[in-house]
Amino acid sequence: MDGSRKIIAQNKKAYFNYGIEDKLECGIVLQGTEVKSVKAGSISFADSFALIEKGEVWVQNMQIAEYSYSSIFNHNPDRKKKLLLHRDQIKRLQRKVDEKGYTLIPLDIYLTGGRVKLTLGVCKGKKQYDKRASIRERDVSRDMAREFRKGLQG
Repeated sequence: MDGSRKIIAQNKKAYFNYGIEDKLECGIVLQGTEVKSVKAGSISFADSFALIEKGEVWVQNMQIAEYSYSSIFNHNPDRKKKLLLHRDQIKRLQRKVDEKGYTLIPLDIYLTGGRVKLTLGVCKGKKQYDKRASIRERDVSRDMAREFRKGLQG
């Protein structure tokens, strides 16, 4: 594998609504037309999350649109998708999720070495004042960058 990463989609809403404690790279089980749709970028993260059921990790509410060039044998865009993790990783995630307030949120989907991978985040929900602080930090950094550019241009 060449190690290059091509990011297909990012869950920007997750970075704003949650504080990310830990990140984990996982494989994802996809059907044939789902892979083509993901490579085309037809994916929606809206309100998606992961659950641990019977020792397996499943992503729910992540929609991969039907592939437009396929036949009638297309995939169901709303089905839950299985994530590929080692057993010890799943146990560690289970212990973390059992703590109060932690949840598993998909952060981004990317291609590496021809395979579709997903970054799963162990997240804790932000309070309203935390979100305001994030907005304030973003505005301040934007203003500083603007002033810096003005200083360079003269």
